[in-house]
Amino acid sequence: MSFLLRVVLPDKPGSLGAVATALGNAGADILGVDVVERANGHAVDDLAVELPAGRPPDVLITAAESVPGVEVESVRPHSGKLETRSELELIETITNEPGHGLQLLAEGVPRIFRAGWALVAAQEGTRAFRIAQSTAAPETRAGHLPWLPLKRAIVIDPEQHWVPEPWTDLDTELAAAPFGPSMPRALVVGR
Repeated sequence: MSFLLRVVLPDKPGSLGAVATALGNAGADILGVDVVERANGHAVDDLAVELPAGRPPDVLITAAESVPGVEVESVRPHSGKLETRSELELIETITNEPGHGLQLLAEGVPRIFRAGWALVAAQEGTRAFRIAQSTAAPETRAGHLPWLPLKRAIVIDPEQHWVPEPWTDLDTELAAAPFGPSMPRALVVGR
């Protein structure tokens, strides 16, 4: 299974190599690396890694944090390699298959935003439902989404009573953005 591991490490030669070696020794195969930021002597890197079947993601944390000065910020399921052209590729894919556009959007957004999952929710009257979802999206019914319709993008407070519990597993951060004129719709992303 693939995971996206975000690490904070000293911004000095050899730090990333030491993390890569520790992950390799734990059985992880590194698929890609993206430098998220560098400041104040530290770097924040996203590492897309694959673990053999049956290996728990905890081994990634243990391995990475065995390197002095390294802290794991998050580990989450990952649906693809890190790519710099992902946005344009997603637009092209949707353009080529407009009949599956919402599903392609839901599948592509987690790769672009390095998120765990995405879904497209809609509302008719008081009933909310899914139109599309990524592979890793939690298996829940949308139920009642009191923030629909949206006028702008929002951060969803996971403490709200209406938020489905699986949406907040593993300290997932949630955001939603509106789109589509025909009915209140939103793209919900869990990271």
